[in-house]
Order: sequence, then structure tokens, then C-alpha cells
Amino acid sequence: MADRNGFFYFLVAIVLVSVAITSSDALSTTFYHKVCPKALPTIKKLVYDAVNREHRMGASLLRLHFHDCFVNGCDGSVLLDSTSTIDGEKTAFGNINSLRGFEVVDRIKSEVDKICGAQVVSCADILAVAARDSVVQLGGPTWEVELGRRDSTTASRTDANNALPAPFMDLPALKTNFQNAGLDETDLVALSGGHAIGFSQCNNFKNRIYNESNIDPLFSQNRKKTCPPSGGDTRIAPFDPTADKFDTLYFKNLVKRRGLLHSDQALFNGVSTDALVRFYSTHASAFAADFGKSMIKMGRNKPLEGNSGQIRVNCRRIN
Repeated sequence: MADRNGFFYFLVAIVLVSVAITSSDALSTTFYHKVCPKALPTIKKLVYDAVNREHRMGASLLRLHFHDCFVNGCDGSVLLDSTSTIDGEKTAFGNINSLRGFEVVDRIKSEVDKICGAQVVSCADILAVAARDSVVQLGGPTWEVELGRRDSTTASRTDANNALPAPFMDLPALKTNFQNAGLDETDLVALSGGHAIGFSQCNNFKNRIYNESNIDPLFSQNRKKTCPPSGGDTRIAPFDPTADKFDTLYFKNLVKRRGLLHSDQALFNGVSTDALVRFYSTHASAFAADFGKSMIKMGRNKPLEGNSGQIRVNCRRIN
């Protein structure tokens, strides 16, 4: 196996061949080829610039797409600010004071509209492409992003509170949560591998490191150095030691009982997903292929198409 610094790059061809999934009638991997052929290269450049400046931004952009798709579909609703008529999702339990990357999305939207000469690229599609480009920039697999989504004209903090997976969930709750987004058990494990990159705040895992038994003692001891038993809730810790590299160490850590969140370790705890976690921990190419497939599948969750919704001028507010 190649070293962890770039071990996923050789898997690109594998993923592109294996991700042979039929698109919906409206979504297409070539949606912008004629109307704005420079749109995707522009997004890629700006994502790469942002991730190069701050590697953590790659995980943040990936998370934006996740949290968008899980709440009433992939429609850019997560980007909307609250108004007198919109109770935005940014203040939902799973998003408040932790969701980030909005300024990068604003920059991408502005530059893409200039390049295209009009508002033809939706904010929802920007999130989908930026998620892919972020993963690739951090050494992960690529996949063909299906495009043609339109943007919602509303958002719901209540729906976000009900739909977003919580860090305290056990496997049955996680499975139900993912099923509500049109995803199965394999998708759950594969997409959880997105935690190969990024960080989490102490309030999300403090109970785990101080009170749970299915945890490696040395791991919990090290995490306690960052997160005291009281206070420090917004301090952050990496999901795994290579938080800026998209690799399989996340799964290797689960096998060693070093999952950061309760919901992470719930995937390897004498349950039905144990075998897949162990398999991914030693089969990087299989994980890469399945992650790409599951990202495409997630991106198909109830998109607004055709004349539904709008193409926002500003991703933070409706036209």
C-alpha cells in the first residue's frame, strides 16, 4: 500500500470505474458543460486555495454538503441566514457555533457568477462540487458529481434538529437517521468515513471520554488533556491523528476502540457493522469506491429540479 500522504491518489481510476450509477432525469454530470464550461474548474481552484490555506476547511466544506442533504434534501437550505420569515438551519443543535465555510462558498458563488456571466450555478451544486474537491485535495478519492440542483426558498431549524445525525446516537438510531435520507447501512459506514478528516468540539465527546467503557484508556487519557470534565466545551480534537489526510485511519481507530464520538464507536461495538468497519480498515480501495458511490447517492436526496426553487444570487438569502 502507498504511504498515507498520498495513498488514495492511485485509487482515482478505481472509483471512477466502479461508480457507475444512473443519474435521475434532471441531474447530470455534464449539466454545466454547455451553459458554463468554466464553472467546475473555477470551483476547484477556489476550493484548493481555501484548503491549502487551512486544511481544516476541507472537512468543513464536506460537512456543509452533508448537513445540507440530510435536511429536506440537497437544496442549499443550510446556507440561508435567518430572517423574519425563515428560521434558518445554522442555529440548529448540530450546526450552531460549529458549521463553517460560508465565506468560502460566498467567494465561490461570486467568482462562478462572474465567469459564467449570469446566475446559472446553484448554491446547492456548489456545495456538492466543493465537497468532492475538498476530499480530493486532502488525498481522498474522486467521483463524478451529478449536477442540476436548484436552491430552496426556505429553511427549517426544526427540521434540522430532527434530521441531522447526533454524536450521541447508537447504531439503531443512526440507521434510521440515514434511512430517512435514502441511505442504507453500507452508506452509513462509508459516509462516516468522512470523519477521516476534521475535528469535533469537546461537548460532542466529553461524556464518551469520561463515562464510557468501550474506549481505549490511553486514548481517553489523551483526549482528557484537551477536554476538562467541566468547561472547555468548544475546544476541538481531531477525529483521528491524520485529520488533514483522507485515509483509513478512522476505521483502524474504531477497531482499537479509539472512536472520538459515541456515534463513531457505535459502528464497531459488537454490532452488524463491525465486519464492514474492519474490512474498510484494511481495504483502502474498497472504502474509496464505496465512499464515492455513497456520496453520489446522498447527493440525490430530494433535489429541487426543473422549475422548482431558484438559482440564488446570494447563497445566504433568497432572491
